[in-house]
Amino acid sequence: MKPTIEATTFGSITIGGRKIRNDVILRLDGSVKKRRKKLSKRIYGTSHTISLDEARYVYEKGTELLIIGTGQYDLMHLSEEAQAYLQKHNCRTELAATPDAIRLWNEAQGKVIGLFHVTC
Repeated sequence: MKPTIEATTFGSITIGGRKIRNDVILRLDGSVKKRRKKLSKRIYGTSHTISLDEARYVYEKGTELLIIGTGQYDLMHLSEEAQAYLQKHNCRTELAATPDAIRLWNEAQGKVIGLFHVTC
């Protein structure tokens, strides 16, 4: 069951009534996991570019759509390698500032996963 995201402010996101103070991944099974920013930071020196390694970690077989909340100020993006990997697996991506991505998430149907950056 896909959890509902109620709100976000700089540095937090509220999912299913629980305020979380870190970036999160929402899985196909409805679970909420902490984002592994190190997978991208070790390559790019920042977690604002999603690396191929992180895309591999986030993607789940059968996923049709990955919604990415790119931060309160829309600063995060996919690397070319990560985008190519997701396309190869027929996984569409929608990137939007986190407040807008929450709306996309709550309205999305089907096999959807999410990655939400809660700061910049």
